[in-house]
Amino acid sequence: MPQLQGILESALYVDDKPRSVAFFRDVMGLTIVRDEERLTAFDAGGRSILLIFARKASLDGEDTPGGHIPGHDGAGPLHMAFKVAAGDYDAWRDHLRRAGVAELSEVTWPTGGKSYYFSDPDGHVLEIATPGLWPSY
Repeated sequence: MPQLQGILESALYVDDKPRSVAFFRDVMGLTIVRDEERLTAFDAGGRSILLIFARKASLDGEDTPGGHIPGHDGAGPLHMAFKVAAGDYDAWRDHLRRAGVAELSEVTWPTGGKSYYFSDPDGHVLEIATPGLWPSY
């Protein structure tokens, strides 16, 4: 079987796209690499892209010069985790607290990693995670 090389994109669907774009740009420090009416794409650490879609704006799909992108959408509190260096964990947690971001929980894993869970403005469950959480990280 051919080998996968990782996850290229992750997507969140939001009700107020400008509010969410401001959160990921200003609070999370991500850089916008593409900004359109239905989506904003962020560089999420140099190896992956975070796509923020206006909810229901992509249901019909989109025709492009290179082909058709199938429709998609999502609802409810979705989840994603950001990798952080173990030495940056406390600084990230403290930064999010100072920014007034809704804190959900903190976990120290038996394998040695740590996770800090918080909510974005749409109630998605986000996480910063240190190495030791998974065998591959």
